[in-house]
Amino acid sequence: MFMKNITLLFLLVIFVSSCSKNVKKEKKTFESLTGHVNPFIGTGGHGHTYPGATVPFGMLQVSPVNGVSSWDWCSGYHYSDSIAVGFSHLSLSGTGIGDLADIIIMPINKEVDISITPKSRDSLKYKSKYSHENETAKPGYYQVYLEDHNINVELTSSLRTAYHKYTFKEEDEQSVVVDLGFGINWDKPLKTALNLEDEYTLSGYRYSTGWAKNQKVFFVAKFSKPITGYNFVVDNNITEKPAVEGIKTASQLYFKKDDNNELLVKVALSSVSIENAKHNIEEEFAFETVKKQANETWEEALSKITIETQVDSLKAIFYTAMYHAQVAPVTYSDKNGQFRKENDSIVTAEGYTAYSTLSLWDTFRAEHPLLTLVAPNKVSDIINSMLVYYETKNILPVWTLYANETNTMTGYHSIPVIVEAYLKGIKGFDVEKAYEAMKTTMMQDERGLNHYKKHGYVPYNLLDESVTITLEYAYDDWCIAQMAKVLNKNDDYEFFLNRSKAYQHLFDVKTGFMRGKYEDGKSWHEPFDPKYSNHREHTDYTEGNAWQHSWFTPHAVEDLAILHGGNEVFTKRLERLFTESSEITGSNVSADISGLIGQYAHGNEPSHHIAFMFNHAGKPWKTQYWSRHILDSQYNTTPNGLSGNEDCGQMSAWYVLSSMGLYPMNPASAEYEIGSPIFEKSVFKISEVESFVIEAEDVSNKNIYIQSATLNGKPFNSTSISHETILNGGVLHFIMGAKPNENWGTNKTRH
Repeated sequence: MFMKNITLLFLLVIFVSSCSKNVKKEKKTFESLTGHVNPFIGTGGHGHTYPGATVPFGMLQVSPVNGVSSWDWCSGYHYSDSIAVGFSHLSLSGTGIGDLADIIIMPINKEVDISITPKSRDSLKYKSKYSHENETAKPGYYQVYLEDHNINVELTSSLRTAYHKYTFKEEDEQSVVVDLGFGINWDKPLKTALNLEDEYTLSGYRYSTGWAKNQKVFFVAKFSKPITGYNFVVDNNITEKPAVEGIKTASQLYFKKDDNNELLVKVALSSVSIENAKHNIEEEFAFETVKKQANETWEEALSKITIETQVDSLKAIFYTAMYHAQVAPVTYSDKNGQFRKENDSIVTAEGYTAYSTLSLWDTFRAEHPLLTLVAPNKVSDIINSMLVYYETKNILPVWTLYANETNTMTGYHSIPVIVEAYLKGIKGFDVEKAYEAMKTTMMQDERGLNHYKKHGYVPYNLLDESVTITLEYAYDDWCIAQMAKVLNKNDDYEFFLNRSKAYQHLFDVKTGFMRGKYEDGKSWHEPFDPKYSNHREHTDYTEGNAWQHSWFTPHAVEDLAILHGGNEVFTKRLERLFTESSEITGSNVSADISGLIGQYAHGNEPSHHIAFMFNHAGKPWKTQYWSRHILDSQYNTTPNGLSGNEDCGQMSAWYVLSSMGLYPMNPASAEYEIGSPIFEKSVFKISEVESFVIEAEDVSNKNIYIQSATLNGKPFNSTSISHETILNGGVLHFIMGAKPNENWGTNKTRH
């Protein structure tokens, strides 16, 4: 009996020890994905991102403002700067035009004169120096120390409430400045108001015009301490009244000094009313709790795709790209569903959340395709939002900012977003209404469609950027044709399919480029220099040149190759794009032409699909080579880590998908081209029980070529894979090598 007990005790010790080891092992395998994210990537160079706090697709982006209205400060912040003028609640991520930076709050430790309109940032009395040595940015959290005021600032956010925590130096004055018009802004204030409702609450509004012509922002700010004093200013006049209304208003509030050196502030906004802002605001001042919840929300968002690699820098680039790809579009409707349109009508989103900041010229290419994988529930909401915006003028959105149509850029690329979603099986929107909106949009006369309908292309003598506009309308037409076909609208299918061949009018066999053509249908635009660029006017190309814009036929690559004279001629010219000298000619070259590899410009969207066109011309190893070269050369972990504007997630979405070996060259085809995966393993989380795994055996910085592949254990010899196949789950296994296998992927099978 004694020996039996000893034996049992010995076995129990072994079991407990084994369990203990297993628990420790499990703890080691947990990996914080947010720990890999560096929000400072893209805040330098021409990336135009912001480092502040937000949650996935959040209404608020609470972030530092440098107070400079220059191109590289479009987000309100640039890493080269070291002066802060406050912390705003609306920020743009990577755009090429500046706006927002609304409702600026700045903590300060002394009384300042806020009645003087500054001639420059230098004359702002409440500005402060800061150092990157005492600045932190993480998903959902930002921190900086204001050196001139001796204040540590911390920011976090929930979906509709921003939280500030200011830690003052002991015995210092505890004060904040709220500036609705006196600072250096991208936009122009039209009417602003501030109202001290009680000793804890400040509310108001700011109407402005800028990139968004009619922006109305209502806000409420609640403080954790009672307000013991105040100064209010309206249009340069100091007033004793704690309620002001004018073109420019500002206030300085003072708080009770006590043993607690911390001041907490929570802020909510609304496009509708102050009452809605009050309804949007969270009840508690629990800064640390909200910070933790924001981190957890980001962990969940980032976990939709996980990767395995031994290279830490690749993890930083990838998960930061996943982060940037999910900060926009932004929530626009209030808790009660209401939101304001550009015509000042108030709409209630019933059964969906309204979104804005729709940078469609950029994001239809890879950002929206990525969302169909990682956030499909958001896609139908975005489409429902676009359909509401459509009702304003019976035209689908081009570039929506704070529900304003900015008409920025070319084409109507809400169309491929809708068609892609429908063909990928995403539901939750009125299909017939969406189809009618697309058809009506492409049959109206604005933005060169009158010329397009009359001539079959846009003549260069009638409208600038005629080549780009023609090519993009042709693609939009093709997208409508695909949906018409599925909906059995056969006449529409034939009409839009025929019109989608408009690129054929502009292809010049002699030079091999798409060129501006006169309205006579015969004469080319002379003189012609394929490297010539002129920014946005007196040009045939949008933010680029003939080299970059002659390849936009994602729906008809095979036909384009025929126009060139066959695959051999086509692929030689295509490769020359990457090997040509990077000289850009012209006196007003677009700054958007950046990230050059030869004449290929990865810093701007028109080039993003080009490397994958080799797949359609029988040379997939060329796609593998150039897509990998772009991945390796155009992204890094520094603030200059993006080669051009982030553009609301597009630059990052390109990396996310391409780094796994996939790219939606033609988004509305519902297929992804195969490129060159850089990770040993990538996992799409399809559902709680289903995943799609991409494995790259023997991959390295030299082993970039696919030698062979299997899909669920069966030979896979295709250069594309369908969205449906991915959603079905399974394992796509590549074997990689240092030399191209010119026999792989050269048949015509599609999966």
